[in-house]
Amino acid sequence: MITLYGFGTIFPEGRGETKDLRAQWALEEIGLPYRVHALDHTGGELDGDAYSRISPFHQVPVIDDDGFVVAESAAVVLYLAEKAGKLIPGDVQGRTRVVQWCFAAVSTVEPTLVCLDLIEIFDSGKTARKLTAEVRKLAGRWLGDVERRLEDREWIACADFTVADIMMACVLRGIRKSDLMEPFPRVKAYYERCLARPAWQRTLALYAERIGVSVDDIR
Repeated sequence: MITLYGFGTIFPEGRGETKDLRAQWALEEIGLPYRVHALDHTGGELDGDAYSRISPFHQVPVIDDDGFVVAESAAVVLYLAEKAGKLIPGDVQGRTRVVQWCFAAVSTVEPTLVCLDLIEIFDSGKTARKLTAEVRKLAGRWLGDVERRLEDREWIACADFTVADIMMACVLRGIRKSDLMEPFPRVKAYYERCLARPAWQRTLALYAERIGVSVDDIR
């Protein structure tokens, strides 16, 4: 059985923002049997020797599939899709398209959005305001590109929902409390389509139960 290492405790600001949601969503979509090993983040379990042996950077998520360990959220969801033969096409070009958009989510779109979060958390001065404006422009560029990709398309990589949509929707979830998505109606509709899926709703409920909060607090 697959073991998903995810958060059991986490500081309040991080609740609902963690990347184990991506892996659990994929597991719920695919239907593979799994269990969750809930890590005590606030107690330092992620920095312990035991966890360092399976997670190269002491991060979440990690999965252990009967001794085969995979870290990094994009690698995890791609492995799960390949293992199950679901949420990824069977031909090499289709699979490559899914991989491409998983990479686009985590290496192009996400770093800019994370940068905005870090500026907001650690600096609020004049320099930060100027930097925020420039980073927002860059975020708008990426979202504009995603908007164009979604013209006459329901899903980001292929005709069907894939793990690339899990990755992209989870990255976009990082801006749900801002106005960045408003100028991009196709992106907004796509995001809402993704999060309306029953497997995501189950994932969110299981996550909230695991860390001991209400779903409404992390939605």
